[in-house]
Amino acid sequence: MKSDFPQRKIIHVDMDAFYASVEQMDNPDLKGKPLAVGGAEKRGVVSAASYEARKFGVRSAMSGYMAKKNCPNLIFVPPRFARYKEISLKIRNIFYDYTDLVEPLSLDEAYLDVTINKKGNPSASLIAEEIRQRIFEEVGLTASAGISINKFIAKVASDYNKPNGQKTVNPEEVISFLEELEIRKFYGVGKVTADKMYQLGIFTGKDLKGKSIEFLKENFGKSGEYYYNVVRGIHNSEVKPNRIPKSVGAERTFDENLSSEIFMLQRLESIAVELEKRLKKAKISGKTVTLKIKYSDFSLQTRSKTLPYFIAEKSLILETTKELLYQDKMENSVRLLGISLSNLNTEKNEPLAQKILTVQLRFDF
Repeated sequence: MKSDFPQRKIIHVDMDAFYASVEQMDNPDLKGKPLAVGGAEKRGVVSAASYEARKFGVRSAMSGYMAKKNCPNLIFVPPRFARYKEISLKIRNIFYDYTDLVEPLSLDEAYLDVTINKKGNPSASLIAEEIRQRIFEEVGLTASAGISINKFIAKVASDYNKPNGQKTVNPEEVISFLEELEIRKFYGVGKVTADKMYQLGIFTGKDLKGKSIEFLKENFGKSGEYYYNVVRGIHNSEVKPNRIPKSVGAERTFDENLSSEIFMLQRLESIAVELEKRLKKAKISGKTVTLKIKYSDFSLQTRSKTLPYFIAEKSLILETTKELLYQDKMENSVRLLGISLSNLNTEKNEPLAQKILTVQLRFDF
């Protein structure tokens, strides 16, 4: 069966333990040692961990206290985001030697559409190998890559042979690859969703594929259709260069938990000032204000309000945030507050995604 839609060759490049690897590269004394980028103090959080630290169960977003408990010899270094951005731009420039269709997800990962590429190379796998080799030779870091027919499978595949490896899922291998995949390795399935799927008897892609779209929608809402499609190799999102942000925000974690709303308002004012700076620098405004509250027990709550007009000024942001703060009683003392603005004036209506890429595709990878 011939597809009426364009055939894509997508690469997902993911740097290996990026922040920690940069620190080990810049300071050879740290090489081979368990390293965490972040704060070791009581309220500190791990931003990234070296592979040596990961062997002890140290992970990003883990508290510095717990990380040190898991790995007593753990070395903490403060993050240097300006340096990470500098390295990231060098890596991105390598990508642009092959294609202009580059969609950065963060400083350390990006999608590349190399269906038509500047090198005229028909093999996406060989392009990925060449890119990884150049990153190693020109930057000094290792990267992993996933190569397949769409962004979803490429991202899953990039984690398959980490670190410093790559995995190609050819068109004819897509369905078998997804059927054998553990459900927790599906991109977009977090711990909570995975636990729910386990309770429903879904442990692998094959189990997921056996469920009807009605069943999945009933149990997972709008995400049900997404799960139904991706396990069949259908993911229609194009690689989008110059990604438009869907929200802009700022947040703060406090040295001591806050229990008084008066103190919270003081902190929210400084957060609103920072948010206003970011909005004005990006020349962005939005209609939906969201207040993020993380309690001392690490539970998370968000409260949102959509206005009939766009705003970017601190006073209007704070006025709406104050309303959200007093909207309901606090469940506990608070360790983090954040404000974000979404429903931005940068958002555009996008055409309906094309239904493309089934296992019948046949072209060199």
